[in-house]
Amino acid sequence: MRARHNVTVAGNSWWRRLTGRRRPRRDEVHLERDVLDATTGYLDDFIASRRGVEIWVEAPTSFNRPSVLLIASDGEWTRRTVPSVRWGHDFAAKRHLAHYDAGVVPYPQRMRDWNRRTKES
Repeated sequence: MRARHNVTVAGNSWWRRLTGRRRPRRDEVHLERDVLDATTGYLDDFIASRRGVEIWVEAPTSFNRPSVLLIASDGEWTRRTVPSVRWGHDFAAKRHLAHYDAGVVPYPQRMRDWNRRTKES
């Protein structure tokens, strides 16, 4: 005798009926439009006001959401949550910035030096 389930996993139909939208995949985060616009604006301001910005795209873990880490040429950095890893790479590509997978390419020494300098002062 086979068990019968009334849940459609592939179509997320129960979630769509409940919320009116598609449920995000495991590697995606649903951010409200105004939050996403504010995040994009903040990142664009950081890029415009610093020189030599590079982007490290961080994959989601069981504790953290997907995020991007922007590091300027002097080592100053900022991190923000993004909807997905793909969004982070697309964001960097549209702005013609170098972008790396954080799990593959290590963070640069200039970031650690900047942290040390700001901690001392």
